[in-house]
Amino acid sequence: MSYPSKPSAEPCVTTFDEFVHLADYSLMDTLNADPDATVDGDDHRPRQVFSGHFVPVTPMPLADPEYVAHSRTFFKELGLSDELAFNEKFRRVFSGDLSAAHEPMRQVGWATGYALSIYGTEYTQNCPFGTGNGYGDGRAISVFEGIINGQRWEMQLKGGGPTPYCRGGDGRAVLRSSVREFLAQDYMQALGVPTSRSLTLYVSKSETVTRPWYSQDSYSIDPDVLVDNPVAISTRVAPSFLRVGQLELFARRTRSNAHPKALEELSMIVSHLIEREYKSDINQSLGFAHQLVELAKLFRQRLTSLVANWLRVGYCQGNFNSDNCTAGGFTLDYGPFGFCEKFDPWFQPWTGGGEHFSFFNQPIAAEANYYMFWKAVRLLLTEDAEALEQFDEVGRGFSEVMQKQIQKMWADKLGLTEYHPKLFEKLMQLMTDSEVDYTIFFRELSHIPNDISALKKSFYIKTSPQLDEQWQSWLKSWRDLVINDGNLAEISTRMKQTNPKYTWREWLIAPAYQQAMQGDYTLVEELQEVLSYPYDEQSQDVEDKYYRLRPKAFFNTGGVSHYSCSS
Repeated sequence: MSYPSKPSAEPCVTTFDEFVHLADYSLMDTLNADPDATVDGDDHRPRQVFSGHFVPVTPMPLADPEYVAHSRTFFKELGLSDELAFNEKFRRVFSGDLSAAHEPMRQVGWATGYALSIYGTEYTQNCPFGTGNGYGDGRAISVFEGIINGQRWEMQLKGGGPTPYCRGGDGRAVLRSSVREFLAQDYMQALGVPTSRSLTLYVSKSETVTRPWYSQDSYSIDPDVLVDNPVAISTRVAPSFLRVGQLELFARRTRSNAHPKALEELSMIVSHLIEREYKSDINQSLGFAHQLVELAKLFRQRLTSLVANWLRVGYCQGNFNSDNCTAGGFTLDYGPFGFCEKFDPWFQPWTGGGEHFSFFNQPIAAEANYYMFWKAVRLLLTEDAEALEQFDEVGRGFSEVMQKQIQKMWADKLGLTEYHPKLFEKLMQLMTDSEVDYTIFFRELSHIPNDISALKKSFYIKTSPQLDEQWQSWLKSWRDLVINDGNLAEISTRMKQTNPKYTWREWLIAPAYQQAMQGDYTLVEELQEVLSYPYDEQSQDVEDKYYRLRPKAFFNTGGVSHYSCSS
């Protein structure tokens, strides 16, 4: 399993005027605006939104914006010149000042509403109005949609100020969380895991907000101090930002007859989803009902593959509600996320996440989100009994498809052509008993060693002779299977393309955003480079710094081993 990059385009967009002319607003042009919205986008106070697919909103510009980083990889893929990131008008737009835009780009952005479901249970009580009409993009404002190199992309500011869905928040993002999201999206792309993409990151040189966080060397579960943070805006990019929670919102309105156009608006948003995310995979000559059956199959495939990939690389979403589950089947919401270092099936980096969103429970959370998707779209099939039965059959098959994806992933990580349950179960027990580092263990195993001593660099504890004996026995059983499957050198190469060498280690990320808060972005740039090539053997200096166990000082420390969703 290897993950080649897309061919890079030669930079062909070198000026802001050229960029602006790529604009093409399918969402605002084909879906319904909230009829109660303002025309000019001056809509920043929390309020209920009763109908429509989006609210026109203008972002609030950063004061004195300064460049922090841009994704050179993604710029190259889009055919954008690196110089654009430093262009005054480009910087103004992507730090929240849409007055710099001109036709055909618009000087207003948009925010969308969605419903909240947790593990298949519908919620409304967190909404300030108690109705669910206040959930949505509280501080995420899309500002651009266009076609670049034949692909439609939407560009969304994170931290661009409040929207009607802000629920009383200030709509800002701090530099700490913005650096994390910016680096994580680039890293996940390099890992070959479907994800929203990073475009740019700008910080204000004068504006700060106060957030709860952890004091130095704190062992507190919850933040224990208030910290003044520089305000930042990161831009994330995706084919769309449509979420399962959005489909749910329109389904709930349809079921409750909230307004006369509720069913029509549900149909419109689902059609828009097909157009934005699945058009090339669904035969457009099919009737709408049968397109929905195909949609259910394709989303099932993407979502199960995504979660299997999360497990493969050690990623834990932390808060996999339906509103954080994209209907396009890629990773979104880099707030409460983390990567497993010391192996723990119940690893959960977010203090508010609970065991139900832990590392190995992510397939169950995915199934709950898929169920909410199925329940929403099903309302459009009530007139076609044949298509409805096919649609229901796809839904019933989710857990089986998920299991097959996960078993194939474990076989790939172990360099095997098929999954061996007993071998895997014994491995999980040994990994837990030896407190192995998830990434280092599988990378060392990729060398197909003869002896357990080669794997011990991944152990956080000193093992007993009895445990070593169990390891040696497991290693022999595994190697026998690998040898039967073919050429060891080829298998080792494949394993190294499946098991990354470099992972996200929060204790190495924290210094980058701490230095960035002082105006020094060199560590951000260094991490960008290292995390762009996670499967490669890099320099000895990089290996010494980034390929090592977590120091004891960083276990159980707030902001490193665990963190709140404060951002």
